[in-house]
Amino acid sequence: MNPNYLRFWGVRGSHAAPHASHIGTGGNTSCVEIQAAGHLLVCDGGTGLIPLGERLAAQSELRELLVIFTHYHWDHICGLPFFVPAFLPDWKIRFFGPGQTAADINRHISNQMKAPYFPVETETWMADIEYLTPAAAGLQHGPMHIRYQSVHHPGVTYGYRITIGTHSIVYASDNEVDYLSSSIARRASEFTPDETVEMRDIADEERRADLDFVRGADILIHDAQYTRADYERKRGWGHSCYIDTVNFAIDAGVKTLYLFHHDPSYDDEQVAAIHRESLKIIHDRNATLNCKVAREGMVVEF
Repeated sequence: MNPNYLRFWGVRGSHAAPHASHIGTGGNTSCVEIQAAGHLLVCDGGTGLIPLGERLAAQSELRELLVIFTHYHWDHICGLPFFVPAFLPDWKIRFFGPGQTAADINRHISNQMKAPYFPVETETWMADIEYLTPAAAGLQHGPMHIRYQSVHHPGVTYGYRITIGTHSIVYASDNEVDYLSSSIARRASEFTPDETVEMRDIADEERRADLDFVRGADILIHDAQYTRADYERKRGWGHSCYIDTVNFAIDAGVKTLYLFHHDPSYDDEQVAAIHRESLKIIHDRNATLNCKVAREGMVVEF
């Protein structure tokens, strides 16, 4: 295998979905492995982290990794209590995520493993654990330079842009695309003409910043959780309708989009239908975007 690759270990959002009807897509929650030149980066620690940890413990080449969290909702951290390398003394694990200090990140990660929620606390981890201090310039992990910025999701949530040489991967597992501009449009009758202009300027500025962050990415892994009907019922929950995600990726000039964070209630056929409709949008816009469904176990070489 090419030494530079990413692998999807968990692709569901909200909660795991271990159902026979979901097995083609996968039922584990968010976890993506990225390897480059012998350096291992893990994006989020949902239930997909558990089989990844078991595989890592069974090999001998790697003994160090960095885990980055978009945020600390349970579906993104619930694999940590069962992450085997954390309990092994010959591993070094660094953690990073939203927080003002390294101590904040430590606290956010540790809290779910305190009584009465879990019988084993992080103090029992035997690996060499380090919590990274946030830095405006981003993070460096081997050949990977990692930038981060806040995205639209309840609480502080990050999206990450990972640059490896000339290659770029953007990971934005939980992000509600165009929430602000669509909300303004829905409530336009409540604003004066001057307020409408001001709010549209704010929304346009936010969208430009969001587009700039992902612009030209070789790979975009992005929240595409809802159909239009479900999105209208769950607007403001911090997840995107797949239609908005596809249009956003086209506008940003992304090369390949992986639809991610699939709703746990959607079976394989529903996910396939979303993919078919996504391809139709791309065709109708005469765009060159390559669009795929993120599936558990899928490996992408780069």
